[in-house]
Amino acid sequence: MDKFYVDINCDVGEGVENEDKLFPFISSCSIACGGHVGNKETMAATVALAKANNVKVGAHPAYPDPLNFGRVSMSISEKALVASIREQISELQDICMYKGVGLGHIKPHGALYNDIAKDESLAEVFLRAIEPYRSHLFLYVPYGSKIEALAKAEGFKIKREAFADRNYNNDLSLVSRNNENALIRDPKEVLGHIGLIVKEHKVSTVSKDVKTLSADTFCVHGDTPEALQILMYLSEEMPGQHIFLKK
Repeated sequence: MDKFYVDINCDVGEGVENEDKLFPFISSCSIACGGHVGNKETMAATVALAKANNVKVGAHPAYPDPLNFGRVSMSISEKALVASIREQISELQDICMYKGVGLGHIKPHGALYNDIAKDESLAEVFLRAIEPYRSHLFLYVPYGSKIEALAKAEGFKIKREAFADRNYNNDLSLVSRNNENALIRDPKEVLGHIGLIVKEHKVSTVSKDVKTLSADTFCVHGDTPEALQILMYLSEEMPGQHIFLKK
């Protein structure tokens, strides 16, 4: 039987109370760096947690919109957006260097993540913002998205991301958080969701259709109430499915 090794990531540094308890069960993390939430103190503390748990670190830049937690599309000039994204990543990178931790990836947050998945011109702006990191940092992207195609064409290193605790629509967009079916809360269902993607490169959508979807990394949202329960269950049960965490 084949063995499958997976990267499980969490978005962190977002003020979740039990966040420190998540780290033993993940292999990479994306740290909020001031756009939607976060400051030097939270970044430093989160980098230290990652280092102590042998968890890879990435930047989680967002629209500079803490009022809406970066979850609303923002009308902002290209120049201002590029400057903000670069400032956010640079601040985290400085902290990582001070702590002796490598910065390994960039994963945009919330509305910015969703917008560049479908808006080609905005995706171009985002890639311009992260141009200094093209050769040495991975960019986390949704499968089949505009940002994936552009990033590959322009020579960026990418990792396709799937969401372990979110349901998908038939067009592979995420079911809106306003919908009661947005989140997968049952740990057993999360494992089935991951298993299908890992082993068959397929996902069962919220409409019960089966679509092609490949992933190199899986996100469990740290602010989901069941996050710790889900991660502990995956840690215990994945090996029985021949799926192992790639620390």
